[in-house]
Amino acid sequence: MTYRFNIVLFFNVLAAVLFSSCKKEENTAISINSTEQISSDSSMHYKEPFRPQFHFSPEKKWMNDPNGMVYYKGIYHLFYQYYPGDIVWGPMHWGHATSTDLIHWNSKKIALFPDKLGLIFSGSAVVDVNNTSGLGTKENPPMIAIFTYHNMEMEKAGQINAQSQGLAYSLDEGETWTKYSQNPIISNSIYKDFRDPKVFWNEEIKQWNLVLVAGDHAKFYTSKNLLNWTLAGEFGKNNGAHGGVWECPDIFKLKVDNSAEEKWVLLISINPGAPNGGSGTQYFVGDFDGKNFKTNQKDIQWIDYGTDNYAGVTYNDAPDNKRIFIGWMSNWLYARDTPTKNWRSAMTLPRTLSLSKRNNQYVLKSTPVEQLKKQMIPAFSKNLITTNLDQKTTLNYAFLNQSQLRFNAKNKDLKLVFSNETKDSLVLNYNAEQKSFSIDRRHSGIVNFEKNFGKEIHTTAVSNIISETIDYQIILDWSSIEIFLNGGIYTFTEQIFPKKPYTKLSIQSNESQEIKNITIHKIKGVW
Repeated sequence: MTYRFNIVLFFNVLAAVLFSSCKKEENTAISINSTEQISSDSSMHYKEPFRPQFHFSPEKKWMNDPNGMVYYKGIYHLFYQYYPGDIVWGPMHWGHATSTDLIHWNSKKIALFPDKLGLIFSGSAVVDVNNTSGLGTKENPPMIAIFTYHNMEMEKAGQINAQSQGLAYSLDEGETWTKYSQNPIISNSIYKDFRDPKVFWNEEIKQWNLVLVAGDHAKFYTSKNLLNWTLAGEFGKNNGAHGGVWECPDIFKLKVDNSAEEKWVLLISINPGAPNGGSGTQYFVGDFDGKNFKTNQKDIQWIDYGTDNYAGVTYNDAPDNKRIFIGWMSNWLYARDTPTKNWRSAMTLPRTLSLSKRNNQYVLKSTPVEQLKKQMIPAFSKNLITTNLDQKTTLNYAFLNQSQLRFNAKNKDLKLVFSNETKDSLVLNYNAEQKSFSIDRRHSGIVNFEKNFGKEIHTTAVSNIISETIDYQIILDWSSIEIFLNGGIYTFTEQIFPKKPYTKLSIQSNESQEIKNITIHKIKGVW
């Protein structure tokens, strides 16, 4: 949805004198007015209640994991787990969407359908530019998808080897697909969970690598032609979190900020076992020789500490060697029950990943891709807002649920409360003494659709925040909030379902606090 934007900024400062315990409390209100109206229409795609306005979501029906993310000839391809029959999980297909900027998306026809070998579970895609597979030509190289087959009949019969890896190829840049006649290309006889292959060209060994997960660990394979694979190594039986089955691996190399050092990063999603319950994605930083991954990492590290960033993987062949990540913005605890009608689930914002060192450990950072800035329209800015125990500042703005809030603050206690006229409230709280950040969505709107959704406050230790100031970047869409602290050293993604859009932001602190360079941008819709 796209709006005409005509902002009139004015400031209306109200002072209320309250006598309680001989203290004077001041409440400063700043109104950011617009002549536009917020509306929803359940009969129109992308205008239904809770429909994200600048995140990818399917036109209709169910979606989960991102798959087959590859960049080719100026086009970002996003495939995804899709069930065209209902808004709950069902027989998996691969949906397909394309973009030139990672922000505006065109929905395409379904790419892969189930067949006699099974349902089409998660996987990845590459462009075989040298036609090593022989499935195309050097002049017209094939796009190759490698995915997991899941055979429901075998599973129902109690057979343990219901999952195997299949291959499909496209000779028209992803528009149509042909299944490889000799599928499966990697069979399995001993693992119940044997899935989610990520394939890429490893220039260091001049071969293709593939990583998949087998229950509680990752397996690495090598190939010269994408068709015949050799098991080369394993990782993880005694590493990382094991509260649930491992899923959706990815592996890639990144330079460490401000150094010549390079390290490999391995992503592993896990369900359950995430730090705030249910589904989450951990990462490991180490070395990889094409066969074995090794790490000295002791602590468990998470790519996102919110509850709703799962199964995320990165683009193959993105421009300028950037490592661009997209996750499924949901959690298996309640994914099937969220209060949407025609569609269900969205993806996170695409994010650029980078690697830095903090407290002598490697930290994977993520920030929204630069392209999002083109969607932003300035709505409000102020160089300084001061708060203390006896004072709070309230910003009134109709489009908080389609905006970016950004500011710098001292490394001191700070509370942000987003609210609306129906008394919904979403509370963010930074505790400087405890070095913790929390999200309280217990009263954020509709929360009773599943017992786990609004059950408790989500609190995370943020020990890597050691700077004197903290940069807050907070992005809200109609049914989500994404928070990036200090350039993405810590990231939090959570779904929210306010009964009406938030229109007030209260900024509070229990000590003198200076909020500097505060800006609010409206983010234009893309549908």
